[in-house]
Amino acid sequence: MTRRLALAVLAAVLALPVARDAAAGPPTDQLRRSIELVLNILADGELKTEAKTAQRRAMIRTVANEIFDFGAISQRSLGRHWQARTPAEREEFIRLFGDLLEHSYITKIESYSGEKILYAGELADGDVATVKTRIVTKQGTQIPVDYRMFRNGERWRTYDVAIEGVSLVANYRTQFNSIIGRTGYPDLVAKLKAKQDERPGPREAGRREGAVAPAHVPPGRTQTP
Repeated sequence: MTRRLALAVLAAVLALPVARDAAAGPPTDQLRRSIELVLNILADGELKTEAKTAQRRAMIRTVANEIFDFGAISQRSLGRHWQARTPAEREEFIRLFGDLLEHSYITKIESYSGEKILYAGELADGDVATVKTRIVTKQGTQIPVDYRMFRNGERWRTYDVAIEGVSLVANYRTQFNSIIGRTGYPDLVAKLKAKQDERPGPREAGRREGAVAPAHVPPGRTQTP
């Protein structure tokens, strides 16, 4: 899952300003603005110091919450098993899965090394839209990354990311279905908790209320949480 997670994160935060696409609308505009905010945080010399790690990551989390709807990502990733969960179980799952995604998001974007992104168009249909982008590697290879978004009030937020045609949500759903089918839902929760406990030190402030954050994987390759 590491490679595709890195690619999705790069697409989410490593975009550099490019000429405005004539077909771009509010989804692309809002995504672009949020990306530029993250770039400003990453470029801030004072925030790059180790002493400012907690502050920097809290600021990135705030912007990530504008880009992604982590509650929707969690629900879609759990799929048919969501309906069987109690309100308390749903809240716990969003918190645990979101924390996993959030940690992956933060650690990957902090390894930014100059990759570029192109905005390749936007497809909108009512309250849903897909913003097409391409990551341009230092070798010149272009990797397609599509943001699937929906309108929530005045904001457009991402509920899935597809890299080279592979859906983040579908990939996690396959993993979660496999775990639940083999050993049950409690075991999935236990695995997510174990991942959380593996990370040293307290998690910094700046977390959203009741939601959490993103990730990605290579085609045909899965890894349990």
